[in-house]
Amino acid sequence: MPLTREFKETVKARAGSDAAFRSALLTEAVELLLAGDVATGKAVLRDYINATVGFEDLAEEVGTPSKSLMRMFGPRGNPRADNVFSVISRLQAMTGVRLAVRPDRVDA
Repeated sequence: MPLTREFKETVKARAGSDAAFRSALLTEAVELLLAGDVATGKAVLRDYINATVGFEDLAEEVGTPSKSLMRMFGPRGNPRADNVFSVISRLQAMTGVRLAVRPDRVDA
């Protein structure tokens, strides 16, 4: 189900004023990707991009046309790992959200 404009504007406003929300949104996107739920992870990452830096500014930072980025993170997009990690790296730098990977549990 597509998101309504009102919902997108609400997410953008909240991301603009709440650093913890921005952090949680990016964290959720990456956790979904790592868990193998690529479709949902891309959708959350797309929402994060729209709510924070926008595709135009991100495109300048990563050196990829904005239309290509929009397709990559769209429902039928299939971005390569190097593109995903480049985008995540630039988003962290641009928004001040820093992610760290740690094990959830250690198997003996």
